[in-house]
Amino acid sequence: MQTSVHWLENVAFEAKSESGHHIVMDGAEAYGGQNRGPRPMELILMGLGGCASFDIVTILKKSRQDVSDVVCQLKAERADSIPSVFTKIHLHFVVTGKAVKEKQVAKAVELSAEKYCSASKMLSDGGVEITHDFEIIEAE
Repeated sequence: MQTSVHWLENVAFEAKSESGHHIVMDGAEAYGGQNRGPRPMELILMGLGGCASFDIVTILKKSRQDVSDVVCQLKAERADSIPSVFTKIHLHFVVTGKAVKEKQVAKAVELSAEKYCSASKMLSDGGVEITHDFEIIEAE
Protein backbone atom coordinates (compact mmCIF):
# COMPACT_ATOMS: atom_id res chain seq x y z
CA MET A 1 0.00 0.00 0.00
CA GLN A 2 1.27 3.45 -0.87
CA THR A 3 0.12 7.03 -0.56
CA SER A 4 1.59 10.47 -0.98
CA VAL A 5 1.02 13.69 0.91
CA HIS A 6 1.68 17.00 -0.82
CA TRP A 7 1.93 20.34 0.99
CA LEU A 8 -0.58 22.82 -0.41
CA GLU A 9 -0.01 25.93 1.73
CA ASN A 10 0.18 26.99 5.37
CA VAL A 11 -0.83 23.79 7.21
CA ALA A 12 -2.95 22.26 4.43
CA PHE A 13 -1.95 19.02 2.71
CA GLU A 14 -3.46 16.83 0.02
CA ALA A 15 -3.15 13.07 0.41
CA LYS A 16 -3.48 10.81 -2.64
CA SER A 17 -4.10 7.11 -2.25
CA GLU A 18 -2.85 4.27 -4.38
CA SER A 19 -6.48 3.55 -5.32
CA GLY A 20 -6.81 7.00 -6.89
CA HIS A 21 -8.65 8.91 -4.18
CA HIS A 22 -7.59 12.14 -2.55
CA ILE A 23 -8.42 14.14 0.54
CA VAL A 24 -7.38 17.54 1.82
CA MET A 25 -6.23 17.79 5.43
CA ASP A 26 -5.97 21.14 7.15
CA GLY A 27 -5.13 22.48 10.56
CA ALA A 28 -7.19 24.63 12.84
CA GLU A 29 -7.20 28.38 12.27
CA ALA A 30 -5.20 28.78 15.48
CA TYR A 31 -2.33 26.98 13.73
CA GLY A 32 -2.59 28.80 10.42
CA GLY A 33 -5.18 26.53 8.81
CA GLN A 34 -8.35 27.44 7.00
CA ASN A 35 -10.42 24.44 8.15
CA ARG A 36 -10.59 23.06 4.60
CA GLY A 37 -10.52 19.43 5.69
CA PRO A 38 -10.22 17.08 8.62
CA ARG A 39 -7.20 17.08 10.87
CA PRO A 40 -4.76 14.17 10.43
CA MET A 41 -5.68 12.73 13.84
CA GLU A 42 -9.36 12.88 12.90
CA LEU A 43 -8.52 10.78 9.84
CA ILE A 44 -6.90 8.16 12.06
CA LEU A 45 -10.09 8.01 14.12
CA MET A 46 -12.21 7.86 10.95
CA GLY A 47 -10.01 5.07 9.62
CA LEU A 48 -10.52 3.07 12.79
CA GLY A 49 -14.30 3.53 12.54
CA GLY A 50 -14.27 2.53 8.89
CA CYS A 51 -12.12 -0.54 9.48
CA ALA A 52 -14.26 -1.76 12.38
CA SER A 53 -17.53 -1.00 10.56
CA PHE A 54 -16.34 -2.94 7.51
CA ASP A 55 -15.78 -5.94 9.78
CA ILE A 56 -19.13 -5.60 11.54
CA VAL A 57 -21.13 -5.37 8.30
CA THR A 58 -19.23 -8.24 6.69
CA ILE A 59 -19.56 -10.53 9.70
CA LEU A 60 -23.26 -9.77 10.21
CA LYS A 61 -24.03 -10.35 6.52
CA LYS A 62 -22.16 -13.69 6.62
CA SER A 63 -24.22 -14.69 9.66
CA ARG A 64 -27.38 -13.91 7.65
CA GLN A 65 -28.50 -10.97 9.76
CA ASP A 66 -30.95 -8.63 8.02
CA VAL A 67 -28.94 -5.44 8.62
CA SER A 68 -30.02 -2.20 6.92
CA ASP A 69 -27.65 0.27 8.60
CA VAL A 70 -24.53 0.39 10.76
CA VAL A 71 -23.21 3.57 12.34
CA CYS A 72 -19.99 3.69 14.35
CA GLN A 73 -19.77 6.63 16.76
CA LEU A 74 -16.27 7.16 18.13
CA LYS A 75 -15.08 9.22 21.08
CA ALA A 76 -11.39 9.65 21.79
CA GLU A 77 -9.23 11.10 24.52
CA ARG A 78 -5.73 12.39 23.83
CA ALA A 79 -2.70 12.97 26.01
CA ASP A 80 -2.28 16.49 27.37
CA SER A 81 1.42 16.52 26.49
CA ILE A 82 3.14 16.48 23.11
CA PRO A 83 2.90 14.21 21.26
CA SER A 84 -0.84 14.35 21.89
CA VAL A 85 -1.47 10.67 21.14
CA PHE A 86 -4.78 8.92 21.61
CA THR A 87 -5.00 7.37 25.07
CA LYS A 88 -8.57 6.05 24.99
CA ILE A 89 -11.02 5.41 22.17
CA HIS A 90 -14.58 4.17 22.53
CA LEU A 91 -16.52 2.76 19.57
CA HIS A 92 -20.31 2.63 19.83
CA PHE A 93 -22.05 0.70 17.06
CA VAL A 94 -25.69 1.38 16.20
CA VAL A 95 -26.95 -1.57 14.18
CA THR A 96 -30.34 -1.29 12.49
CA GLY A 97 -32.14 -4.22 10.94
CA LYS A 98 -34.97 -6.72 11.17
CA ALA A 99 -34.77 -9.31 13.96
CA VAL A 100 -31.02 -8.78 14.37
CA LYS A 101 -29.74 -11.09 17.10
CA GLU A 102 -27.87 -9.47 19.97
CA LYS A 103 -25.58 -12.51 20.24
CA GLN A 104 -24.53 -12.11 16.59
CA VAL A 105 -23.77 -8.39 16.99
CA ALA A 106 -21.77 -9.05 20.17
CA LYS A 107 -19.77 -11.72 18.35
CA ALA A 108 -19.17 -9.42 15.35
CA VAL A 109 -17.91 -6.63 17.62
CA GLU A 110 -15.65 -9.04 19.50
CA LEU A 111 -14.22 -10.56 16.31
CA SER A 112 -13.54 -7.14 14.84
CA ALA A 113 -11.85 -5.91 18.00
CA GLU A 114 -9.76 -8.99 18.71
CA LYS A 115 -9.07 -10.54 15.32
CA TYR A 116 -9.91 -8.62 12.14
CA CYS A 117 -9.59 -4.84 12.52
CA SER A 118 -5.99 -3.97 11.64
CA ALA A 119 -6.41 -0.36 12.75
CA SER A 120 -7.76 -1.39 16.16
CA LYS A 121 -4.98 -3.92 16.65
CA MET A 122 -2.30 -1.41 15.67
CA LEU A 123 -3.63 1.27 18.02
CA SER A 124 -4.24 -1.06 20.97
CA ASP A 125 -0.78 -2.64 20.59
CA GLY A 126 0.54 0.94 20.71
CA GLY A 127 -1.01 1.49 24.13
CA VAL A 128 -4.41 2.96 23.27
CA GLU A 129 -7.22 1.67 25.47
CA ILE A 130 -10.03 0.75 23.06
CA THR A 131 -13.51 -0.15 24.24
CA HIS A 132 -16.66 -1.09 22.34
CA ASP A 133 -20.38 -1.34 22.86
CA PHE A 134 -23.45 -1.50 20.67
CA GLU A 135 -27.16 -1.06 20.42
CA ILE A 136 -29.66 -2.61 18.05
CA ILE A 137 -32.55 -0.70 16.50
CA GLU A 138 -35.41 -2.67 15.01
CA ALA A 139 -36.10 -1.56 11.44
CA GLU A 140 -39.67 -0.88 10.44
